[in-house]
Amino acid sequence: MSVLVRYGQVPEVGRFNVACDEPLHRDDEVVLRTQRGLELGRMLQNWTPETVADVSTSDRLSQELADLKVVRKANSADHRKHRELRDQCEAEFEAWRERIYEWKLELELIDSERTLDTEQLILYVLNERGPDCTKLSLYAAAGGLGTVTVQPVGSDGIIQLEPVGGCGSGGCGSGGCSH
Repeated sequence: MSVLVRYGQVPEVGRFNVACDEPLHRDDEVVLRTQRGLELGRMLQNWTPETVADVSTSDRLSQELADLKVVRKANSADHRKHRELRDQCEAEFEAWRERIYEWKLELELIDSERTLDTEQLILYVLNERGPDCTKLSLYAAAGGLGTVTVQPVGSDGIIQLEPVGGCGSGGCGSGGCSH
């Protein structure tokens, strides 16, 4: 069974499989394995091991959720680590704004966060997804600054990647783009 969880400094809602045996309730803070790594999230619905048999998930959805999991209920060590990483991001914020300016990128940094496993830094930028987002990730890697995910944000929230297959809803050649 999958559950809905809100996560991220600029919040997203995602569907996750549950990989722990303890009951989870709405508003419980949980540790998630997302596409970016381990993150802290908040449950949006209740879950108990008994509910697994009640709901079946399609094979396609189950496959999509295979790596997206609620790992456990967050504990005090997780909360402490999250606060430390948040403080670190706040301390580094101006340095990242200066790098973006020096690298002449047309991006406006609005927030940042690190995953709980410290494997990734997520930089939230107020922009459309475009070449400068990719350049920022590449410049950071080339500069030895670690793995950086650049997440564009618009007035409606997180800007998602284009669907697999290319431009628009039908992919290239479908008449939905200029290719």
